[in-house]
Parts: sequence; C-alpha cells; structure tokens
Amino acid sequence: MGFIDVQQQFMDYIRDPSQPLPDGIEARRMTIYRELFFNNISGFVSSAFPVLKSLYSVEQWQVLVQQFFVMHDCKTPIFVEIAGEFLAFLQHEYIPSEHDPIFMLQLAHYEWLELCTAVAPDTLQSQLLSSDNVQDHRLILAASAKVAQYAFDVQHISVDYQPIEPTTQANFFCVYRDSEDEVAFLKLTPLSAQVLAYIEEMDLAQQAVSLDNIIDWLGEHYPQMSTDALFSGCLPLLQQLAQKGIVVAAK
Repeated sequence: MGFIDVQQQFMDYIRDPSQPLPDGIEARRMTIYRELFFNNISGFVSSAFPVLKSLYSVEQWQVLVQQFFVMHDCKTPIFVEIAGEFLAFLQHEYIPSEHDPIFMLQLAHYEWLELCTAVAPDTLQSQLLSSDNVQDHRLILAASAKVAQYAFDVQHISVDYQPIEPTTQANFFCVYRDSEDEVAFLKLTPLSAQVLAYIEEMDLAQQAVSLDNIIDWLGEHYPQMSTDALFSGCLPLLQQLAQKGIVVAAK
C-alpha cells in the first residue's frame, strides 16, 4: 500500500473510528490522534455557538459535532472559518432530529454573524462619519456590520426562552461593533432594513451610494411618498447609523 493510501486510511479513521485502523498503527495511538483532532474542532464549534450548545445535553451536542466531524468536508484549515463550515453543514447536510429546536438554523446563523462581526477588519478612522456630514459622502456599510432577517426573535433565545413558532412579524437586525469594540445589535424597522440592504447590495457591486441615490431608490419603491417625506425619514436614520459606525464613508 502506498503512502497516499495509508494517509487516506489515517484521515478516514480520524474522522470516523468505525473505519478500519490504518495498517501498522495501534488503536491506542489512533485514539489519541483522533481525540486531539476532534477536541480542537469541538472546542471551536462550541465557543462559536454558545447559545445553541446550551440548548442541548452534553451527549446530544457531542453527537451533533461528531456528525459534523464525520460528514462535512471542510474547505478551510482556518479555525475562525470553521464556524461557517458548521453552519453550512447544518443548512445543507444535516438531517434534524427530535432534539433540535425549530429555530436551530436561524439561531446558528445569528451566532455566526456575531462571530463574523467580532473578527471583521476595523473601520479606518477616515471613514467614520458624524451626523453632520452624512450628506457630504458616498456611503457604504462598515465591514463589521451585518444585516439579517429572522422569523424568530433570536436575540432573546436562551435555555429559559425557546419559542415553538415564529413571531407574527419578521425580525430585522444589524449586528455591528460599537465604539467600545463590543459586538452589539440594533433592531431595525422594515424600512431601515431595506435601506441598509440596498447600501450593502450596492457596496457588493462596488458602487457606493449617496443620500440622494437612496432617496431616488426609495421613491421607486414608495411612489406614494413625496421626496421631502422620504428625505425627512431617511436622513435621521442615516445619521443614527453613522453615529454607531454602521454606515461609513467610502474610501
């Protein structure tokens, strides 16, 4: 058997101990190797999804992470990106069991966003805006700000609060880093969520937008509202978002 075949056997057993032992390596040593790999992955997943983990017994969580370890083909060796791999596993490969809460995927996505926000690059000082100069710059979303919509009020979920059905209205959030460099969230109205989503969409297309662009875009979606009314509602919103460092000036 060639080296590549031995290496594949080694990896197969590390992921799933029901596979045959690699030739020439005793079970005790392979158990040590496997525990080292698995414990690293388990520790990172657990730290990335603390609320989700708290809703399971120790045994149930161990089984869930074990399934991820065995089934999912991680595309990255970077630990901070393993949370995204775990979320992808839950979304596309995992078959829910009776132990899983109905809001599992949405809570996992929310916790993943918190991690993305925590590790996102800092905003350059030159990009920060005051409430007085929002109108003078083309705007983008800060790298540490993420916009999301959920059917459940995921920010309240805990061991003591586990909803069994969606809320009557959708929940819109922006997860961001505040001035103290702490992860925070801002609950959004549907309109403010639309504005942020538009800014984000245009930023992804490498097109920063001005306040006038936003007013024009809103006018297309709300033709019953006058330009003055849209301006009066949009300017204070953008000023608030700028003060929080959610909306910043394009470079």
